[in-house]
Amino acid sequence: MKRFISNASFILLATLILSSCSYSEPQKCRPSGRIRGKKAPPGQCNQENDSDCCKEGKMYTTYECSPPMSSHTKAYLTLNSFEKGGDGGGPSECDNQYHSDDTPVVALSTGWFDHKRRCLHNITISGNCRSVVAMVVDQCDSRKGCDADHDYQPPCPNNIVDASMAVWKALGVPKNEWGGFDITWSDA
Repeated sequence: MKRFISNASFILLATLILSSCSYSEPQKCRPSGRIRGKKAPPGQCNQENDSDCCKEGKMYTTYECSPPMSSHTKAYLTLNSFEKGGDGGGPSECDNQYHSDDTPVVALSTGWFDHKRRCLHNITISGNCRSVVAMVVDQCDSRKGCDADHDYQPPCPNNIVDASMAVWKALGVPKNEWGGFDITWSDA
């Protein structure tokens, strides 16, 4: 009888170990590298909307991916100006145009931008008990930064929806809280 219980216990333990090893989580997005910050030449980093400028010698994490998509993907909303002379830098990647801050437009982190596949498509952003539809016009580059092409700003984290003022207004976020806000989003 002892031998039977001992064998049964061993089989149960082996089954539990094997089943826990075969459990698979959704694919996670891990950092792909790091870049060293460069100091911006005078007047080259626009700090409108509290944008950060790269710090000389600081290491910044880069990503090729973003967290997995769902019907309500969690993200962090940041503020960006897509107007000429704004902190967004050059014209938008999708249409090579600038966009009014009064238009609901966004830039997505590299993985979600998906090699321009979301260009000029609408997404629905939800937060603060409200929703707004915005058009994807740019990439918030998670792979590169700290150079002239990126206005000497660090690479974006991998979970960013970088939005115009129109998006923030539509979500009803008090102006003194603009800059960073937890949201969910999905393709519209």
